[in-house]
Amino acid sequence: MGKTGDWTLRYDGFDPAAEGLREVLCALGNGTIVSRAAATDARADDVHYPGTYLAGGYDRLVSQVGDRDIENEDLVNLPNWLPLAIRIDDGPFLAAGDYERLDHVQALALDEGVLTRSFRMRDAAGRITRWEERRLVSMHDPHVCALEVRLTPENWSGVLGIRAGIDGAVTNWGVTRYRALAGRHLEAPQTTCGEDGIVALRTRFVQSRREVALAQRLLVEPAGGHILSERKDALADGAFEEVAVEVVAGRTIRVEKIVAIFNSHDHAVAEPLHEACRRVAEVPCFEAATSAHSRAWRHLWEECDIRVESAENGGTHPEHGSAQLKLRLHVFHLLQTASPHSVDHDVGIPPRGWHGEAYRGHIMWDELFIFPFLTLRMPVLTRGLLRYRHRRLGEARRAAREAGRAGAMFPWMSGSNGREETQSVHLNPLSGRWLPDNSWRQRHIGAAVAYNVWQYLQATDDRDFLRDYGAELFLEIARFWSSLAEQREDGRFSIRRVMGPDEFHDGYPGRDPAAEGGLDDNAYTNFMVAWVLTRARDVLDLLPDDNRRRLCETLGIGEEEIARFDAISRNLVIPFHESPSGTSVISQFDGYGALEEFDWAGYRERYPNLQRLDRILESEGKDPNAYKVSKQADVLMIFYLFSRDEIREILDRLGYAFSSAQIVETTRYYMERVSHGSTLSFVTHAWVLARTDRKASWRLALEALDADIGDVQGGTTKEGIHLGAMAGTVDLLQRCYTGIGMRASTLVFDPRLPEEVACLETTVRFRRQILDVHVTQETLTVSSRSMTALPVSIAYRGHAREISPGQSFTFALVRDDRPDDRPRAALAARAARTDPPKPTSETRDPVGEEPR
Repeated sequence: MGKTGDWTLRYDGFDPAAEGLREVLCALGNGTIVSRAAATDARADDVHYPGTYLAGGYDRLVSQVGDRDIENEDLVNLPNWLPLAIRIDDGPFLAAGDYERLDHVQALALDEGVLTRSFRMRDAAGRITRWEERRLVSMHDPHVCALEVRLTPENWSGVLGIRAGIDGAVTNWGVTRYRALAGRHLEAPQTTCGEDGIVALRTRFVQSRREVALAQRLLVEPAGGHILSERKDALADGAFEEVAVEVVAGRTIRVEKIVAIFNSHDHAVAEPLHEACRRVAEVPCFEAATSAHSRAWRHLWEECDIRVESAENGGTHPEHGSAQLKLRLHVFHLLQTASPHSVDHDVGIPPRGWHGEAYRGHIMWDELFIFPFLTLRMPVLTRGLLRYRHRRLGEARRAAREAGRAGAMFPWMSGSNGREETQSVHLNPLSGRWLPDNSWRQRHIGAAVAYNVWQYLQATDDRDFLRDYGAELFLEIARFWSSLAEQREDGRFSIRRVMGPDEFHDGYPGRDPAAEGGLDDNAYTNFMVAWVLTRARDVLDLLPDDNRRRLCETLGIGEEEIARFDAISRNLVIPFHESPSGTSVISQFDGYGALEEFDWAGYRERYPNLQRLDRILESEGKDPNAYKVSKQADVLMIFYLFSRDEIREILDRLGYAFSSAQIVETTRYYMERVSHGSTLSFVTHAWVLARTDRKASWRLALEALDADIGDVQGGTTKEGIHLGAMAGTVDLLQRCYTGIGMRASTLVFDPRLPEEVACLETTVRFRRQILDVHVTQETLTVSSRSMTALPVSIAYRGHAREISPGQSFTFALVRDDRPDDRPRAALAARAARTDPPKPTSETRDPVGEEPR
């Protein structure tokens, strides 16, 4: 990988083994459509995979696995809009692989959202043709895709044939382990050729019956030559146009292809094919489409960029410059998955983006890592994405009733209508065996939804959302947890037969997973439940009296049920066991301490990569449930989501003493037992270490930035980006290293930049104000942009300021490398201290006198 500045992802040379990865990393999208960066002359094979996906475009098919019929819902690969190939004289149309590439450069301009490809091809007869391409998926008009190709014959003259069209003969084939399953989601297309020069295709999803239409307009400028012939074909599997042009060596001809895509779920449309044909005719030209598209991206970057400067060599440290580029690449793909065009669509945000077929495009818990960036930048997106959950509240209630529970039980994987989409079996590629998939037991997904509602409310103070959607969502999730908790003889409550985020453990060793599956008292799940049930009262208190009464009457919530919420929130079990150092640490689940220690050293000698240790052990006939191993952070998710004060508040409420020393030891204990089998794991661990070991935190942050670009999981990125990890790395810079937190309507800062970072600049929205944040190793400056908005409170280490639009405050930072282990008494004393009078212009607070 190369780079041009900090805005261009560039690849020199063509590498067939890396093509799938590059197709994903250079994919283009606008929140409605995402299109992989496959070559225009490529078909699906083991090198290339053209794929274009519609946000929320799902369809279900039944496959036979052994003697079972398995129904899966997939994100559908749409008809391929890219095809454009050439031939010389009477030769065949050249496809990828039919010619020699003399050079190849591919570059993605992140600031403009434009992909360029430049190469020289030599055919079997030795004729060399230069191909220079620009491509976009419009961020201005979510229905438009376009590409421009400049073709130059270098050592030959003759007839150049150009064939461009829309290919309807596509299937879902992008994930190797899914290929044995049914993947033909599109009906035979209807193709048309209009007298206005437009060729079009219309098809329909097999089960969901969603209709999709694509229309193409082709323009060829022969640069002094002339067009010899034109022909349009409406074939059984696609619609194409062919043009023959007389060319002269050294003279360049230009080809532009404009495509419009509509579907039957779009707003304000009469019929998809009619709309596609009309829209493609309205686009003036490629340059006009590019100008509007790049302007839209420029406006997005004004809101969403994060800038970091290295502490070495004035920002020219090579690895850190790379970190800036990777950070922007992550923001870029976030905005291609969820953009302003997503707001009115009934879609969630998938962990692999709309970039490929991994996880079948389903919605999972990764929104927990994704929403913080969106909420503090474009909260309207988070609001829309939370409504995806609220619209599926009825299905979650139905699932809870069928399980014998109250409230709403959200599925681990959600798709079109909110039913559980987790597949019942999954393939272990190491052993070749299909195994039961028990990840549906990860009921903590509901707590994540409630957490996201609360965080959105804290950042925006959007009481209308709380009244109309959020409170109902939150309370129904709380009711589910209340009904799931079982009281023991000692008065404590337990939650049984669930799974935590770890995923390597889905039950106890030696037990039948079907009859006795799941784990008891997963610490992360129970902590989240205690937090949800504690906050349920706060949610009710935030509602106006009339709204609260009406909601409680509608849901049938009375004082007795609220009292049960309170009782459970004070008496849930959090299991502990003793670590080898003799310190009591939080147990991942009840019984974790009794599991076998794992031979990490021995396995590292035998296997180059232990990330998917579960697959390795299963292929050896061993059970991951028997060992103290984790795929990713489980207990440590508590430290990722909550501040130390919040953790102590919940544990105090539950009656557990928990010291700073135990936090440090619990962190160390689980870090020694994790395989980082999920890209989310690097993010979580980097965050948890940020206050105690900033060098280690930054190393893990760089690993997280490399997760997709370096394809650290050995081939999974080509199936779709890891959006949760991408968002998490951005949030590390946005919130973790700036120390941003939201406490009682105040935006709190406590920056602790890694030594490798000299300066960090970001922008956040907090309760209708836009705040520019500038952090160095010595100072924190918060400036509010001029606008009409009420003052908000900001604070740094107990020094609170009320900031109004147009004001700016600078704080001198405490320079101390000791862990953040201050006793609560010191926190309370500092919070009670009287602050100096509020300044009326930019001021500098001498906060640095107080050591930690």
